[in-house]
Amino acid sequence: MSGARRSGNVAGSPLIDRPVVEFPVVPQSYVLCLLVTTWALVVAAETAGADEPKATREQIDGLLRAELTRDWYPRAVDRDRGGFHQSFARDWSPTPDRDTFLVYQARMTWTAAAFARYAPERREEFVGYARHGIAFLDDGMRDREHGGFHWMLDPRGQLDPKLGDEKHAYGIAFVIYAAAEARHVSGDDRALKVARDAFDWLDTHAHDAAHGGYFEALRRDGTPILSAPPNAPVGRRTDRLGIYYGFKTMNVHIHLLEAVAALARVDDRPVVKERLRELLEIVRDRIAVEPGALNLYLTPDWRAIPAHDSFGHDIETAYLLVEAAEALGIPDDARTWRVARSLVDHALDWGWDAEHGGFYDKGESFGNPAFDRTKVWWTEAEGLNALLVMDRRYGRESSRYREAFRKQWTFIEKHLLDPVHGGWFSQTTREGDLIGDGHKADPWKANYHASRAMMNVARLLGQPGAAD
Repeated sequence: MSGARRSGNVAGSPLIDRPVVEFPVVPQSYVLCLLVTTWALVVAAETAGADEPKATREQIDGLLRAELTRDWYPRAVDRDRGGFHQSFARDWSPTPDRDTFLVYQARMTWTAAAFARYAPERREEFVGYARHGIAFLDDGMRDREHGGFHWMLDPRGQLDPKLGDEKHAYGIAFVIYAAAEARHVSGDDRALKVARDAFDWLDTHAHDAAHGGYFEALRRDGTPILSAPPNAPVGRRTDRLGIYYGFKTMNVHIHLLEAVAALARVDDRPVVKERLRELLEIVRDRIAVEPGALNLYLTPDWRAIPAHDSFGHDIETAYLLVEAAEALGIPDDARTWRVARSLVDHALDWGWDAEHGGFYDKGESFGNPAFDRTKVWWTEAEGLNALLVMDRRYGRESSRYREAFRKQWTFIEKHLLDPVHGGWFSQTTREGDLIGDGHKADPWKANYHASRAMMNVARLLGQPGAAD
């Protein structure tokens, strides 16, 4: 609105020479006052628009700090068993843990370390929580007999035959991720050792030298499980993530990409950079496909297996590709940005709720509306982050990402944040109605997705030109 041209008769000037109704002469002082007032309103409106990113940043930063310093820590710190308590009801009252899950324990450790870096004034406190988590991963979840890290233990932290002893690359990826972040913020040698041990064990036992990437399901001794027993029922043909033995998945490899990118920042061994580059190329060039979707399941030699499109993974992977390229020292790599943008664009085309805001859970790659319109907390959090990343890169070309970001945050604020007890609900309907009992934590619902998104978004909104 600034610089808009205004026109019209000056009050009191002669009119056309014919009978007219005469208007009173408006004093010049009043005209000046009117012009000044109008100018002030214009400036105020423009200033309010300019302050929008600042206000949103302050809101998200405040939410993040409240959740992590009031709701999650130290509430979840388990001083008796070690590690972190895994189950909380809607009002944050603890409920019994049914197991001790490697992924949850590592994610809680990562978040504590990441927040210590984000909030310097709380650094010592949250480095302490990260060290607590690293100690449990090292002492409680590590397999002292065969190496590597157990996928799951019983609630007391012991191996239980009913839970099995298979290991999985997905869980070990999060150990690498958490320990690398803890090393980054604390400089602790123990954290670096845990990160390297996890990477080295996995790379030794699971790296596929023939086709690249990693075998995913492993016996306790590290032997890859490449096929199910003959004539086994379906329940015995699948691994810890419900995938047929021997196949590769998008989900495991995007999180390995995430983990090795974090490791590359604290471990300068050539093998780490080699594997990071390999994973980037696999995710970008084999798993991601035009027009901007990810193949969920693949054969060992990377042939795609028919499946749906997971919009949450698409938008999360867009960010992870950009992050990995940065870790490799190629932050402006055109191919990586092109694929990352295509993943977000495709999710906006086919998985975005233009009416209410938010990304749907599942759908076809194209041709039909999304068939699962559930709104899941981690998808919406990752969407918030990816949309702002794209706006920072391409906002001068298109307002699409900025407008979707604003609508995304509005949906989250109205429907996914608990206004009574704090924290994020797990999922809602398309319209935003709560699904389930509103519990705040379970083995698969830690604080990593939402906290990472809020930290990244708050940082970006604090930089010039963010979503303005």
